[in-house]
Amino acid sequence: MTKIFETTFDILYLITVITLGLKMSLDAKNTTQYRLFGYMAIVLGVGDAFHLVPRIYAMWTTGMESNASILGFGQFVTSITMTIFYIMLYHIWRMNHKISGQKQLTFFIYLLAVLRIALCFAPQNQWFSLNSPLIWSIYRNIPFTVLGCIILILYYQQSKKSKNKELRFMWLAIVFSFAFYIPVVLFSNIFPPIGMLMIPKTCAYVWIVWMGYHQKKTL
Repeated sequence: MTKIFETTFDILYLITVITLGLKMSLDAKNTTQYRLFGYMAIVLGVGDAFHLVPRIYAMWTTGMESNASILGFGQFVTSITMTIFYIMLYHIWRMNHKISGQKQLTFFIYLLAVLRIALCFAPQNQWFSLNSPLIWSIYRNIPFTVLGCIILILYYQQSKKSKNKELRFMWLAIVFSFAFYIPVVLFSNIFPPIGMLMIPKTCAYVWIVWMGYHQKKTL
């Protein structure tokens, strides 16, 4: 029953975000911000597919251990694409609120992203092992978490000033995504059922995409 639920959920999630991403990209016309939202959704969906599709395959065939390499590679790709996702979300914030300048902030955002990606490439992650070292999972998620916290603060601050109702809860969706993600990083190796928190975490990302999809009428 668990396999059926997880498989159905993952497939619906991938179809939803990629479809919405393609629709936003095609419907954007000259609206750069809406197009970027579409690209962001596609990056999210395609990146997660590298992890979720092998996971579905493993669940219904020979199991996780027999497919450790492809699952690890999928996690590696997803780690990179999620970093790109937040960079794009940062630029959407700049466009939406007509932010100019702030070169130091942009530099720091990109520095965190580069550090995160560099840590993902470190061989110590042992991506192709079923149980990669916890300490390296923590290392690579420190700059990623800081990046996410900065972006949620930026959205929160602007939600108090902006009249744009479509994105006013963007900060909250980011809070939820990290609140469900961090326990999985820290405790899933000790208590595997906690991995189910990835489901509400995924719902938070669908919410982010959904907010972007409904923003067209305000642009």
